[in-house]
Amino acid sequence: MKQRIIGRVKEQRILEALYRSDSSEFVAVYGRRRVGKTFLVHECFDGQFVFEVAGLANSNTVQQLENFRNALQRFGGAQPQFKNWQEAFEALIKYILGSRKKRKLIFFDELPWMDTPKSNFISALEGFWNGWASGRHDIMLVVCGSATSWITNNLINNHGGLHNRLTRQIYLRPFSLAESQSFLLKRNIVL
Repeated sequence: MKQRIIGRVKEQRILEALYRSDSSEFVAVYGRRRVGKTFLVHECFDGQFVFEVAGLANSNTVQQLENFRNALQRFGGAQPQFKNWQEAFEALIKYILGSRKKRKLIFFDELPWMDTPKSNFISALEGFWNGWASGRHDIMLVVCGSATSWITNNLINNHGGLHNRLTRQIYLRPFSLAESQSFLLKRNIVL
């Protein structure tokens, strides 16, 4: 287990087992704000991401696509402007195909923010997962979000193209009393 993570032993084991899987995995980590979703994923997979992007709060589709393009540039080089999410996911596929990493770990943080009105984000994500990633054996897509209702409605209980596509869901609860005590002690906070 990672030393910087307090508690979350079960969740770490799940994520590590999925990373070692010989199948493509689609994992949703969700829960209320400030419970450590992003921290958990970053600490479990330190430096192993092939691609990572975080959605922008209160942004429109053009801004989200520009943010995605900028993230892709940071990981793999120059990218043109994207007109829509299908183009963005197609560029991601091309980039991933060039990766030499054995396990292609992709992390979308704050995924619900990327799904702006009339953006067709969900259908592009469906196309990416169903049309390409799920048929491979080397992809691990981890998505995070604090908008629990969005994750529940659009991923967990999806009745369209993403129906039963999640291979694992992890609901991250707030710390227990014992975990809170460990956290405070590790930070040298005495109450």
